[in-house]
Amino acid sequence: MIRQSKFAQHLQLVMLQGIALAGFNVVDVFTLNREMQLPVLVIARKRPDLAAVKSALLTHLAGGRRKWSIIERLGPMEAIAGVFVQRVGISPESAEVVIRRFAIQSSIPEPLRAAHLIAGAIATGQSGGRV
Repeated sequence: MIRQSKFAQHLQLVMLQGIALAGFNVVDVFTLNREMQLPVLVIARKRPDLAAVKSALLTHLAGGRRKWSIIERLGPMEAIAGVFVQRVGISPESAEVVIRRFAIQSSIPEPLRAAHLIAGAIATGQSGGRV
């Protein structure tokens, strides 16, 4: 989908709000980085409870071991610029520059806030909470 975008040639970074989409659909950030030749920056407001995530993945979901191996390989989230991040292909210093440049109204960068608000409006007519 990213490659199909008319803006693909202008992209410099992929930002994700969390490594899992729509529940436990874990994004393989290593493949995304390799295939797109772009750095990937995963951002979260709070540090996730990895023990609970691991338990849920390994006991309740098909493909849980593969999904957990991606999370485990990425390592624990780092505190940078008031949020928690995981990163592939980008240094901590560059990640901080990106976050500070795009976090205007909150600690979460505006592209992620906007995406959250739009998704909430489409799904339920409103945002579900803090962005």
